[in-house]
Amino acid sequence: MKNIIQRTFWAAVALPMMASCQPAVAQSLTGAGATFPYPIYSKWFDLYHAKTGVAINYQSIGSGGGIQQLKAGTVDFGASDAALSNDRLREMPRKVVHFPTVAGAVAMVYNLPGVQGTVKLTPEAIVGIYMGKITTWNDKAIASANPGVSLPAVPVLPVHRSDGSGTTSIFTTYLSAVNTGWKEMVGANTAVSWPAGVGGKGNEGVAGLVRQTPGSIGYVELAYAKQNRITTAAVRNRAGNFIEPTLSSTTSAVASAATALAKDVRTPIVNGGKGDAYPIAGLTFLLVYQDSKDAAKQKALANFIDWAIHDGQQHAEALDYARLPEAVVALNEASLKTLTSSGRKAIP
Repeated sequence: MKNIIQRTFWAAVALPMMASCQPAVAQSLTGAGATFPYPIYSKWFDLYHAKTGVAINYQSIGSGGGIQQLKAGTVDFGASDAALSNDRLREMPRKVVHFPTVAGAVAMVYNLPGVQGTVKLTPEAIVGIYMGKITTWNDKAIASANPGVSLPAVPVLPVHRSDGSGTTSIFTTYLSAVNTGWKEMVGANTAVSWPAGVGGKGNEGVAGLVRQTPGSIGYVELAYAKQNRITTAAVRNRAGNFIEPTLSSTTSAVASAATALAKDVRTPIVNGGKGDAYPIAGLTFLLVYQDSKDAAKQKALANFIDWAIHDGQQHAEALDYARLPEAVVALNEASLKTLTSSGRKAIP
């Protein structure tokens, strides 16, 4: 009986002490970056605020801006459609952890009045168009992939982004993956020196130019193409199949890169090997410092990410984003356990 009384006494004393050692959870967070995931992030922030009372103020200023603000320490997290390279990581003041949140496809949109059905494009044709080497729609490089389709002899106008963007990073990463010449001459980045075409600012700028200009072709995020009902092309993937950009084909693209992602979550998922994978796809990331001096904010941020990669995923498809495969969710769960504040784990 005496031992029982002693254990009860020490439990009564120790529990409040342990509780007092746990960091409080901040009630507000700030973030900035990618425009591509803004619709789902906005939805998540509203739902999470209603559920927990934690308010998240997010500035949709583009991936480059978000990275700069994270580097300057003016936000609690950044957001980017392009993972940081090793060189960019070394430029950051502290170690940065990447958390993929959802996946998206970059759709090839076009304006060809009178052409019925879905135009099929090979990687060679897309590179040729953006290199300025394919100048008319009835070029044999396009026509050979579209037997039975009467393609007009009108000029092709390639439209690209005039501003730096994660969408451009995904698109040029794809072009670099399928063509050595593009990789060596132009490369992949959020902004590149385009060999041909005209620029439009943002998805809306590219879409606007395509809608207004017969014979034009551009690239926009799938969600934007669907919501604005712009005609999209099917693109031949590495398995040789012509695949349209959809939620399922985007999820398949992520799944096809699962092994590579397990080694480095920053691995591009373009040109995946699965037969039903859409080849121009990418993940979008939250960028978080692994260690923070502010324990309350680090805990709040970890809690939010944990919610987003689990409960939050059910809201993705309604907004035209692909859910994360379980393998990628598991990678995020492992990364969450590495977040610390002054060396102490942010969450158990």
